[in-house]
Amino acid sequence: MAGAPLGQLGQGLAAHHAAGEPAGTLRPACTAETRFTLTVPATSANLGPGYDTLGLALELRDVIEVHAQPAQDPEKPRVDVVVDGEGAATLPTDASHLVVTVVEQIMAAKGYSLPDLTVRAQNRIPHSRGLGSSAAAVATAVVSADQLIPGGLSDEEKLQIGSRIEGHPDNYAPALHGSAAVSWASSSGPDTLYRTAALRPHPELTTVVAVPDFTQSTQAARDVLPVSVPHETAAKNASRTALLVHALTTEPALLLEATEDYLHQEYRREAFPTSMALVDSLRQAGHAAVISGAGPAVLVLTEQQNAASAAQHIADFAAPRAPGDTFSVQNLPIAASGATVEAPR
Repeated sequence: MAGAPLGQLGQGLAAHHAAGEPAGTLRPACTAETRFTLTVPATSANLGPGYDTLGLALELRDVIEVHAQPAQDPEKPRVDVVVDGEGAATLPTDASHLVVTVVEQIMAAKGYSLPDLTVRAQNRIPHSRGLGSSAAAVATAVVSADQLIPGGLSDEEKLQIGSRIEGHPDNYAPALHGSAAVSWASSSGPDTLYRTAALRPHPELTTVVAVPDFTQSTQAARDVLPVSVPHETAAKNASRTALLVHALTTEPALLLEATEDYLHQEYRREAFPTSMALVDSLRQAGHAAVISGAGPAVLVLTEQQNAASAAQHIADFAAPRAPGDTFSVQNLPIAASGATVEAPR
């Protein structure tokens, strides 16, 4: 797939060339030792009514160190992955690791073979909690490929590749660019192109996150959603989504009303009843609480002056609950930057 069209990148990337398999006629991208470190933020998507559309980056970052060298055996590049923190006991430590697999596929689509790689990941973003850990991994891979490919990737390629891999850009766009964004697909089908528009959050806006000590499958959370909803329901949700853009950027006092959701949270209540109970409790107390992404983390959008109150409310709710059904609290500012290379090539 050398020289693959932009529309194909991220969809069936180099299907003939799995990670760690012979490079064939691919050219070596790395002719000298290369080192870089990048950080990538957690993200929260939906933000209540903005289902598969709205997202923002949170100042909680994975840190990834990449060391690349010309492959000693171009037919079988050496790959070592070291993982600390989240996923240390379960994630692959070889070429089957998601980040390495995606890097290799992108490079193959551009006509280049994988170099010998050592990847050290300090994972701070909780997994399977609705805080964008998979989007962070994909952004890590795309930005790493950008560093390793001669001439790099265009901004458009980086957006399309990651969005196609993720399936939608609501988490991926803020993981890549930071801040808050509204994202959408310009069409459907194999030629879909993804678009994103940056939002400028109000300077007083911050977040408080209730991080559960239990997990939730994204697919399981999607499987409980209905195929369709009544027109009246869709209209109410559209009004709240439009209001939410205004509240995020201009008038945070409207966040409680703006985060009312009619599309997904209630349908998912049985999937994470404790999280929904916390959302209910926070909202009754006047805090703009929502399920973060597909859950089960709970996100509170708030002005800075009210953050301590929201955090205390979460702590009080969590205190009497048993392990495996409780939460920890993190005050997380909105991250102004997305995936960032701190020590470039």
